[in-house]
Amino acid sequence: MKDMIQHPVQVDILMSDGFVLTELSAILELLRIANRVTAREVFRWQNLSRHGGDIRCRAGIDVATQPFRARPSAHYVFVLGNSDPDAKELSLQKEIKAYQWAGARVILLSEAASRHIAETGEQTMSHTTHWENRAVLNERGTPGVGSYALVADDGRIITSAGMGSTHDLVLALLGSHLSAASVATVADIMLHEKIRTFSTLQPFGGKELSLTGNRALDQCVELMQANLEEPLRISELVALLGISERSLERHFRAHFHTTPNAYYRELRLNHANTLLMKTAMSVRDVGLACGFPNGFSSLFRRHFGVTPMSLRKTGNLPAYNS
Repeated sequence: MKDMIQHPVQVDILMSDGFVLTELSAILELLRIANRVTAREVFRWQNLSRHGGDIRCRAGIDVATQPFRARPSAHYVFVLGNSDPDAKELSLQKEIKAYQWAGARVILLSEAASRHIAETGEQTMSHTTHWENRAVLNERGTPGVGSYALVADDGRIITSAGMGSTHDLVLALLGSHLSAASVATVADIMLHEKIRTFSTLQPFGGKELSLTGNRALDQCVELMQANLEEPLRISELVALLGISERSLERHFRAHFHTTPNAYYRELRLNHANTLLMKTAMSVRDVGLACGFPNGFSSLFRRHFGVTPMSLRKTGNLPAYNS
């Protein structure tokens, strides 16, 4: 039985400078295509920000917005993620409560979800966020163990990993207002082959990084992900996996075209990049948190082409000619 909300369904999209363009486009395009497929205005939307005016995403694209309203009347409100998880504009507890009081479904994406988790003071399995943000919550000592699902619904607030999973979330939302055939048509137009369920684990943070079909390789990657701060030696990994070092290296070269050591080091450097961009931890503490007690800055520069301090100051990796 479909939702009894009268059409058009009003969707508010809350954003701030640095918003995630992937998430905005997923919402707008799916709602637009849904209206096209049904040949009627099932959905209506508006872009909002704290003070209104043009809001710029990290990719340099401006979007016109209206100011937040003290008395919202939307059926759904999406709060977009942000390239800066500490952006003051993500602190929206007052606005969230106003939407809840008005009966709207509140949907928090990526950094917006992690900000809500941090401000409520505890990670629980009824809330999720992008795996990068989960790593930041853990590093900052937010208590509890949160979910790595794509989406979590606690009955009052929907939290999501955002990014590409926004497509799955919005397609599920469409299912409350459109026929199954119409939702399938929208997904087909988007070339979205499979609508993932809310409980699907994130490909990276959910420790399901590469379903290679090679059990030992998948288990090895999972062990590496679980031991970034105090890296295991390759000899320890193969002992846990019950295979030889030569066999493990052969698996890595066949599937990833690299060695286990190089793969492990890159995972830790990528994690360091996340912490540098999303936390105020010192460069030394970031190195220690990623298993580099010595030589961290040199390794980071060799891999990324920029020092950790320079990356933090500019917020950009070096550009390369194609």
